[in-house]
Amino acid sequence: MSCAPLTVWITRAEPGAAVTAARVAALGHRPLVEPLLRIEPLTDVEIDLTDVAALAFTSGNGVRAFAELNPRRDIRVFAVGAGTTAAAKAAGFRSVLSAEGDVNALAGRIAARRSELRGVVLHPCASEPAGDLVGALTEAGVAARAQTLYTSVASSPSKAFLDDLDQIDAVLLHSPKGAQALARALRGKPADHLRLLCLSPAIAKPLSRVKVREVVQAPFPIEAALLNLIGRGKPAGIAPLAAMGRLKCR
Repeated sequence: MSCAPLTVWITRAEPGAAVTAARVAALGHRPLVEPLLRIEPLTDVEIDLTDVAALAFTSGNGVRAFAELNPRRDIRVFAVGAGTTAAAKAAGFRSVLSAEGDVNALAGRIAARRSELRGVVLHPCASEPAGDLVGALTEAGVAARAQTLYTSVASSPSKAFLDDLDQIDAVLLHSPKGAQALARALRGKPADHLRLLCLSPAIAKPLSRVKVREVVQAPFPIEAALLNLIGRGKPAGIAPLAAMGRLKCR
């Protein structure tokens, strides 16, 4: 099945949005960057690394926030996926292990190596983390604690942007908080042509009552799997009638 270029709304915060936009463009689609979140690092934080055996990052934002506040790069790092792994390596960390999954996969990967850890696993995170990594680690018998280093603030698209929703084919969603912001933005807006593409089931959950063409979850919580959904619309006869005239894949 070939697919004409689609216009894809990228909702994640910068600087990740620019990276995703480049990947969408490389697939032959038209990226439209309009973040629904912005990242605000905390500047008055002191990171205590006493007894810390490893760092666990669940996002590139956590990596960048830590790197801004602390010069240590000799600590072992566990990263949730490819993007976070790349951010950790770019920040100068020398020992980085990727879980290639979600928070649960990361907890499992760390727990499998708990005999190698001589101390606490520190999770640098947002004020409202998407998952309970510390809880999962504690349940698995791994000493862990979280430290808030940044906050993500929801933002609303402009009225002019929302008035042109009919020009957008698909929306990429990377976080539950971004999905919540989208659900608010779409209230009362005609959007029955939109496909909402979600990185995980937790991200799709806030969108259960949004009136759109479809909400799709990536089979694996990695961006490559998410981007692979862009050109994969429902076959004719399955999509809602309101969307049939808008299908661009043949």
